[in-house]
Amino acid sequence: MALRASSKLLRHVLNKKLISSSHISARHCASAAEAAPKIPHSSKKGRLLTGATIGLVIAGGAYVSTLDEATFCGWLFSATKLVNPFFALLDPESAHRLAVSAAARGWVPRERRPDPSNIGLQVWGRNFSNPIGLAAGFDKNAEAVDGLLGLGFGFVEVGSVTPVPQEGNPKPRIFRLPREGAIINRCGFNSEGIVVVAKRLGAQHGKRKLDETSSRSSSSTDEVKHGGKAGPGILGVNLGKNKTSEDATADYVQGVHTLSQYADYLVINVSSPNTPGLRKLQGRKQLKDLVKKVQAARDEMQWGEEGPPPLLVKIAPDLSKEDLEDIAAVALALRLDGLIISNTTVSRPDPVSKNPVAKEEGGLSGKPLFNLSTNILKEMYILTRW
Repeated sequence: MALRASSKLLRHVLNKKLISSSHISARHCASAAEAAPKIPHSSKKGRLLTGATIGLVIAGGAYVSTLDEATFCGWLFSATKLVNPFFALLDPESAHRLAVSAAARGWVPRERRPDPSNIGLQVWGRNFSNPIGLAAGFDKNAEAVDGLLGLGFGFVEVGSVTPVPQEGNPKPRIFRLPREGAIINRCGFNSEGIVVVAKRLGAQHGKRKLDETSSRSSSSTDEVKHGGKAGPGILGVNLGKNKTSEDATADYVQGVHTLSQYADYLVINVSSPNTPGLRKLQGRKQLKDLVKKVQAARDEMQWGEEGPPPLLVKIAPDLSKEDLEDIAAVALALRLDGLIISNTTVSRPDPVSKNPVAKEEGGLSGKPLFNLSTNILKEMYILTRW
């Protein structure tokens, strides 16, 4: 069915192009005949090359679409690499917004090849089709959950979501370090707020339930079902606090009350370096008080057979040994469901330190963070045995 739809779409686009081209030609043929401007030879060659490239892509897509679905999916994902240089020409935040908008409108490839069964896993009673997920920070406002899960991620985490809408820090606030494979950002929890996000997630949740009802009769009862409340994958909701809020706990509790019904798991983000004072909540006493109140807010709600969503805390990679021991003690004492390791770093390890962009304030992510976050992951495993 997907192949037939693709073929119909291709024919529709081609027909539309041909019709619009003929109308344009008819409308402008008189003026073109009168003016008859000379087209430079180089321009002609460029147009021929562009036309030949487009023709090859369309012909390749038309041919591949006649093959099996797995081959067609592979061709689509390979073809998207052609647009990557275009994104590099845009400033980082514009490229980010364009990517989110494309995913929200379904203008991205959809992975239809099933994941191998040996990479699936079960955590907290949820079935993940694969262990590769998209961290919070990309789809901050839950605009593109379905499109992003459709790319093949085993889970997608939206947010951080703040109770009240806020613009975040002044622009520019995202900086590329292409040679180092890194990004520095100081976005500062730019968010449309929990009311807008709740409406989006509610609509997605309703669609998911409708799809489950319509497909239940045709599916085997013994089949392991992957996915969660918003689509074919697992949905995490990352909660943040407003920059001007004087009561951080109240912000997180409000997020739990409003958004937890749509989440397969919840995250308390206390580790962004771009919100003043936020990382102080990682202290032993502050974290213990916060987690206890958030757990109580979650548990006082009405839950079905699945029970409440698991609660995790996202920590920074810039913590001392003593800080890690305190967090581990709180996590074990309060039976926290998990830790997310890690957020971005305020450090500038080599070779980033030699790049002039390294002077920009904000959190560093990407390849230079790998060793630092992996070491924190090892330390926390030793301390918690999770």
